[in-house]
Amino acid sequence: MAPFSRLLVLAALLLVAVTGEADVGGGKASYDRVLCFGDSLTDTGNSAVLPATAGGPFTNAPYGQTHFKRPGASGRLVDSTVELLKLPYLASRSADDLRRRSLIDTRNAAASELKSPSDRASDGRLVIDFIVESLGLPQPTPYLAGKTANDFQKGVNFAVGGATALDMAFLKTKGIKSFVPISLSNQTTWFNGVLKLLASKPKEQRKLMASSLFYIGEIGFNDYSFALMNNVNDTVGLAESLVPDIIDVIRSALIDVIDAGARTMVVTGMIPMGCEPELLALLPSGASGYYDPASGCIAPFNRLAQLHNRALNRMLSKLRRAYPRTSIYYGDLYTPITAIVASPATYGFGSKPLAACCGGGGGPYNFNFTFFCGTPLSSTCDDPSKSVSWDGIHYTEATHSFVAGTMLRVGL
Repeated sequence: MAPFSRLLVLAALLLVAVTGEADVGGGKASYDRVLCFGDSLTDTGNSAVLPATAGGPFTNAPYGQTHFKRPGASGRLVDSTVELLKLPYLASRSADDLRRRSLIDTRNAAASELKSPSDRASDGRLVIDFIVESLGLPQPTPYLAGKTANDFQKGVNFAVGGATALDMAFLKTKGIKSFVPISLSNQTTWFNGVLKLLASKPKEQRKLMASSLFYIGEIGFNDYSFALMNNVNDTVGLAESLVPDIIDVIRSALIDVIDAGARTMVVTGMIPMGCEPELLALLPSGASGYYDPASGCIAPFNRLAQLHNRALNRMLSKLRRAYPRTSIYYGDLYTPITAIVASPATYGFGSKPLAACCGGGGGPYNFNFTFFCGTPLSSTCDDPSKSVSWDGIHYTEATHSFVAGTMLRVGL
């Protein structure tokens, strides 16, 4: 059975899991909205508005081609887009600028006028899209695309592509440079502002939050990847040193929304970083034990992700004990993705789980920033549903669907 078919079969489980846990006024709650935090794995439109990222490759075809069906998105850019973008976009960027996960800002007026079919860094829908659909709720409004209380009444997405868990100033003290000026603390500040916009009295605010599902998407990948690409001898050690700080800021964000009245939240873990085509292509090594022989992923990077996930789960366990009236679910991203990579045919994927579908450069990872997806020299594989990675950094709709299905299966 295809991943999306499995998702439809299992959709009701999320309704039972989340609505069966919250008790508002003595009765079971149904949810009126979803509020989201995170980075590009959850962002559904903020990066298209934020000046630092607006007009990047993800706003071009073939992004969104699988579900959002942009005319002309057939694996190559439509002629008008090629004419507008040309190649100065790439020529104006240094290699260091391009070697970053944050979505690249062209700051090109012509390019910024192009309307993305999805404003998502994928060929289609994300995990959050499938969860929202399973609940029968409207898609949350990207925070930067809304202005009034009416815009946010049915949900808000605060996630921003390229966002870090830690503030830029803190990362700078570690010798780490980030490229998108948005951290998790910025997103929680936005959340508090929206809460006051939606309800002026604390009692009304708590009622509003009790009828909301909070989804904290993966956050911290960018912090770790910037550390791993740093010019120091022990980049893995530098990245590992960030784990306690990242977990602490996630904890602070969770307490912030719990104190505001949140009763149900899903907190997702870290992805298997060592299986990312971008990192595999940019950070090769001949060191013994560097690659996992079973999967081909970078073993120390996956151990970093596991370290993060263990620390996150320990923190969530403590929060559950401290706030027993709030249901806190862990959303596992690591296990389903590594399962696909280890045995892609078992789950309906193709034979190259470590290769990007969209982009270019060939080789085992098909990743090279010169041919980055959405730029004139890029091309797209024939069937994205057989690929795990869409552009070498972000996942295909098929992967997002599979991951959402596994979350639904275990009731989150």
